[in-house]
Amino acid sequence: MTDVKALAEGVLAGQRRALGRAITLVESDAPDDRAAAHALLQALLPHTGGAHRVGVSGTPGVGKSSFIEAAGLALIDQGQTVAVLAVDPSSPVSGGSILGDKTRMEELSRRKEAFIRPSPSKGTLGGVAARTGEVISVLEAAGHDVVIVETVGVGQSEADVVHLVDTFVLLMQPASGDDLQGVKRGVLELMDLLVVNKADGSLQKAAEQAVRDFRAGLSLFRPRDDGWRVPVMAMSAKEGTGLDDVLAAIVAHRDAAQASGGFDARRAAQAERWFWRALSETLVAEAKRQAGDSVTLPALLADVRARRVAPTGAAWDLVKTLRFGADEES
Repeated sequence: MTDVKALAEGVLAGQRRALGRAITLVESDAPDDRAAAHALLQALLPHTGGAHRVGVSGTPGVGKSSFIEAAGLALIDQGQTVAVLAVDPSSPVSGGSILGDKTRMEELSRRKEAFIRPSPSKGTLGGVAARTGEVISVLEAAGHDVVIVETVGVGQSEADVVHLVDTFVLLMQPASGDDLQGVKRGVLELMDLLVVNKADGSLQKAAEQAVRDFRAGLSLFRPRDDGWRVPVMAMSAKEGTGLDDVLAAIVAHRDAAQASGGFDARRAAQAERWFWRALSETLVAEAKRQAGDSVTLPALLADVRARRVAPTGAAWDLVKTLRFGADEES
């Protein structure tokens, strides 16, 4: 049985072992762990919210891990502590992370001021894991100044990270502005900063041209925040050129949002979104638990598989038979 009080104290004290155990607990799908996870998150709640949450996404091969490592090391040199939550594709066999981004940030992982945690997506769409928001809260309670969330990649649905962070950074390759057509429009409408990475060597001129093309292309999009024009910048994570300007832009976005009141409004909207997502997950789990104790669910599933009942109708029929939160003796 988890000693929630002791675990919370360990997290607040910045103990790495306690932090790892706490994240494992909140990510667990085991029914016996959920109550302990909820109690832990409630105990840590007064100590959360202080970090600058930064989301980083981009097409595969754009250099997300290299960028995060360079940024993390620079932030540490500025006297800050950094946590990285790298969301990985999951193994269909074990459910664990396939890539393990910690192995791709070797220098950053050796710094005591940094904490890197690969997190399996477990099939969750949106580029983030089901409990990324809860893990961010644990990392904040442990005292990290900046929490960076690296998504699986940019595709048709990897924009959920924007509902978890304060600043969303999109990385692009040195190429023509036509590449804007290859990224989902919704991602472009939600980003706060566009960075062309790998602006070095033979790709330098291509990166400079890409910046010009992207700036022209983005003029067609309305900024997500009033008063904030999305910067388009070039940098090289490999050589470190342009990194200071990118970090300054990330801070400038946070400061502008705080000055306008948009920062608090975004945080409040995110908290409400987390609530509805958690409610959906809880109701599904409870439905499976209740129906699993009767013949209702197997019979309904058999009808659905045999196409005797439409899935939506079967779901509605099941909901009508459930007693969420009801006293069984009443």
